[in-house]
Amino acid sequence: MKRVFVGLSGGVDSAVTAALLKKEGADVVGVFIKGWYPPGMPCTWAADRRDAMRVAAALGIPFHTLDASEEYKRGVIDYLLAEYKAGRTPNPDIMCNREVKFGAFYRFAKEKGADQIATGHYAQTKDGHLFRGKDASKDQSYFLWAVPQEALADTLFPLGGMEKSETRRRAEQFKLPVATKKDSQGICFLGSISVEDFLRTEFGSEEGKAVDEKGEEIGTHDGVLLHTLGSRIALKDAPPGPWYVVSKHVERNLLTVSHAPATTASDPHIRLRETNWFQEPAGELLAQYRYHGPVIAGTLSADRMYFIPTEPLTEPIATGQSLVIYNDSECIGGGIIS
Repeated sequence: MKRVFVGLSGGVDSAVTAALLKKEGADVVGVFIKGWYPPGMPCTWAADRRDAMRVAAALGIPFHTLDASEEYKRGVIDYLLAEYKAGRTPNPDIMCNREVKFGAFYRFAKEKGADQIATGHYAQTKDGHLFRGKDASKDQSYFLWAVPQEALADTLFPLGGMEKSETRRRAEQFKLPVATKKDSQGICFLGSISVEDFLRTEFGSEEGKAVDEKGEEIGTHDGVLLHTLGSRIALKDAPPGPWYVVSKHVERNLLTVSHAPATTASDPHIRLRETNWFQEPAGELLAQYRYHGPVIAGTLSADRMYFIPTEPLTEPIATGQSLVIYNDSECIGGGIIS
């Protein structure tokens, strides 16, 4: 009987994951992963842990709490703040997967004698290969490109071949105490805290100028570090919008805005850093440059540090975001856009 440690978040997806594995005959152990939480800000972790414990009790499986606050603070929060300070657009959920769920949790499980780990991600694996989840609206393979290959090989995704509606139906069948709980939103582990609120707490507000693409001042904003490229922004003392951020000058606290979301980059080569590959890339590939964002065709350079699209970009790309590479529905790796 294989021993599987399941990351129980207190939500319905991880609960059904544990229930399915137990039904299949696995020796299941539930683990709640405690992250780092901003001092003085509301967070749901205590309630989520309680829900995870209730799920474990309902299934009759052992339950552990893993304190991964150090890994989360260093690998996710510090990274997030550094990227915003540099004017880039980070993706903390990807680092959360790499550093916490498939880093700290994977190591903890292995040390405790687990054969495999399992999570409630909507993705699929087969013979060490990673594929998109069946439910296109929930597919989370985009967030998994940076996971270490060793951890991926020992991970199960029982929900990957299911629609979200089926997950809910299974939760009711298993009589899980979280069957009707709403899905969480926002950054991994921060729960109901929005990125904007968190950044305001860390950086504060600093009024600055907003100019149009001709360089003419049109209004003011509340701080260059609080806004990402392509995002819609509410300006003060400006003509009617909508307004979108098209460039940032961090040192001058200056934003350039436009009525259109942005223009595409003139250089068709998309440079990558911190790449991670599950399979050998070859031939024409597909690339996704935002979660649920556009998918474009192209090829990789010989050194795998550039993606060269063979078609025009339909949206601007933001430095700091992830470019995830696919061969049809198989995720073969990716990198951070630099």
